[in-house]
Amino acid sequence: MTNEFKLDLTRRPRRMRRTASLRALASETEVLPQHLIQPVFVIEGEGAPETIDSMPGISRLSINDTVAECRELHGLGVSGVALFPKLDESLKSDDAREALNPNTLVLRAIRAVKAAVPELTVITDLALDPYTEHGHDGLWDAAAQDIVNDATVEVLTEMAVLAAEAGVDMVAPSDMMDGRVGAIRSALDDNDFEKTAIMAYSAKFASALYGPFRDAVGSASSAGSHNLNKRSYQLNPANRREALVEIALDEEEGADVLMVKPAGPYLDIIREVREETELPLAAYQVSGEYAQIMAAAKKGWLDLERCRNESLLAIRRAGADMILTYFAKAFVQG
Repeated sequence: MTNEFKLDLTRRPRRMRRTASLRALASETEVLPQHLIQPVFVIEGEGAPETIDSMPGISRLSINDTVAECRELHGLGVSGVALFPKLDESLKSDDAREALNPNTLVLRAIRAVKAAVPELTVITDLALDPYTEHGHDGLWDAAAQDIVNDATVEVLTEMAVLAAEAGVDMVAPSDMMDGRVGAIRSALDDNDFEKTAIMAYSAKFASALYGPFRDAVGSASSAGSHNLNKRSYQLNPANRREALVEIALDEEEGADVLMVKPAGPYLDIIREVREETELPLAAYQVSGEYAQIMAAAKKGWLDLERCRNESLLAIRRAGADMILTYFAKAFVQG
């Protein structure tokens, strides 16, 4: 091959990829600390953090340690945390009554974090899986072998008001019950919590990637399996149009932020939702996505930092304004 051969090209896109500084100037998407939300698992007591075998690098924390973690995250520039309780099995019941205890674990954690780091956005889930013996996200009808929709929504509205009283910035209904966003918005407004926002898990798919999370909050041990069948209320992974219907309903009912979950396998849905709405859009990079990358990196098959960063960049590129990710702290720390 000689250097005399020349293509007659006017456009050579590689010109703008030639150096690191040129690539930076032409970069279209970025992931910054303010785009990230770190999920945090909270436990009772004052003991040492509890490791989660299926989520290397993530632990369950006491309230005191949760406050310390939130201070650090805020100092690093992470915009928010999503708090998830892991309850003692003795507190779980078929009717999830502990969810309506004004002094339940997650509400005490919210109060402690907001008192210590008031500038940090604190989000809490509205779903019954941490509180039920069966591990489902709502009240279970054993005869019908299904979740009771409207009775579940009634409990969720009460949970929302309790969380708002504790000082939470956003409630995040993750249950996928019909009509829950509108009911929660009405309950918050009727109790003078107009400023409390709703981050709706609008397109939450019945994914196989939730197993490590269910281990983390203890709903897997309650149900006897982290492969609990939630397909009667979570979205069919095959359905794109149905996801858009759910998105439209949540927007109409008053959601402030819409969410797609999981993130990585559903980048097409994130993109379509971004094109359908002007509302802020969140995506949840779920526990299974995290565990896959961590496990492959541990084997030496993948570069952890590069794969982590690429996965987050892809979610942002697809159109997510914010990402719930277990990588938030590690990403910001570099």
